Amino acid sequence: MVTQRRQAVSTVAFIDNYCQHYYSVFEDVRHFESFKFLHLGMLSEMARKSLPEIAKMAGLKDNQTLHHFLRDALWDVRRLREIRLWLTKMFIGEREIILCIDETGDQKKGKSTDYVTRQYIGNLGKTENGIVSVNAYGVVDGITYPLMFQIFKPKNRLKEGDKYKSKPQIAVEIIQELKEWGFKIKLVLADSLYGESGDVINWLEKLQLEFIVAIRSNHGVLMPPGSRKRYNRWKAYEQKLSHRQTETRYLREIIFGQRRRLRYYQISKTNTPDPTGDESWYIMTNLSIELSLNIAQLYSLRNWIEYGFKQVKSELGWADFRLTDYESIERWWEIIFCAYLLVSIQATFFQLHAQSSPTSTSEASSSTDSDSNISQHSQHPNWESGTTWKSALNNLRLIIQPYIFYCLIRSWLTVFNIPGMKRCFLKLINFMNDFRTDPVSFSLAS
Repeated sequence: MVTQRRQAVSTVAFIDNYCQHYYSVFEDVRHFESFKFLHLGMLSEMARKSLPEIAKMAGLKDNQTLHHFLRDALWDVRRLREIRLWLTKMFIGEREIILCIDETGDQKKGKSTDYVTRQYIGNLGKTENGIVSVNAYGVVDGITYPLMFQIFKPKNRLKEGDKYKSKPQIAVEIIQELKEWGFKIKLVLADSLYGESGDVINWLEKLQLEFIVAIRSNHGVLMPPGSRKRYNRWKAYEQKLSHRQTETRYLREIIFGQRRRLRYYQISKTNTPDPTGDESWYIMTNLSIELSLNIAQLYSLRNWIEYGFKQVKSELGWADFRLTDYESIERWWEIIFCAYLLVSIQATFFQLHAQSSPTSTSEASSSTDSDSNISQHSQHPNWESGTTWKSALNNLRLIIQPYIFYCLIRSWLTVFNIPGMKRCFLKLINFMNDFRTDPVSFSLAS
């Protein structure tokens, strides 16, 4: 006799709808529920996303459930990644992406965690004890999408069966795999670690990809005998910054003998003849566009994206794992990328909603049910009308609040019988479930 698989416990409708795309990864319904609970916790307002706190917030009686799910449960993280990338590809469609390659690191105490050692942590700008990964993320219409990550395995921490790969080698593998997935890459942005790597540059050119990469101030260029290096005039432009007001920056082209296919530029905060190192950057590009200021604006996206990714890390709990084996850490990071994608997709949906929002009462009466529901939810005083990833996360956090609060106080309702309180909470949760946007399904259907 075949036992029918029971229905998974519901959380909040928009999370349940999104997670349903990954249902086939988990043979045990309890594992699928843990997957959903982790999404709930990662999207929550908790500053530290520890597993015990997520379990408490989700109303789980056993706080070891989530730890077991990450460390011992039988499910394939590669299959999860494949579905996430497939969803991303289907949702983005034929639109081109700007691909950013960057490494990110986090401090960790001791050496009990796999691949933790003293090494350079780029986002800290110094050598510390920590763990580092090489990450790839794309930008489409101003929204950042997570794509791939690979752990960097230092030589002194290699385990049996490991093969050492430098960060540039990992970056090449990621770019090749994304091309195999069929992502249409418009432009690649990377810092000097990759700009100074001949392997990375050679592969980008072999794949016929345009790029803008940082280079060191002492970057070497072969020049014919008798030729000289010259600097063009500074050109001013307004630099938009993701977290500060616009600044005036300056750019000039550096020509080694004569112009070549690869072009070199200096960007500075000042237009003095020789700006100091802290105020000056050097970039190399194979872009064919003639307007040099476009080069500066495009390259500036790298810093904007990098800042955005740091925000994502801090908001979703990238470094909050209390796990020591890499297989479990990889699962944690992959689920964070899934939650990251959920917010990116909803941010795009909010963009479309903002563009099509009715401007009059008569127009509002003819709006769709989905638009009407969002309009009602948007009356919350803390709802943000912006169309950024961060504003989307803020709004999603408002949607999940009633469910989380109910889970936290449910035990008290068994102690103090307050007539109607449970019923009112569940009614409010049902209102939140009216927010049932599933842009992925909409995209696939269209």
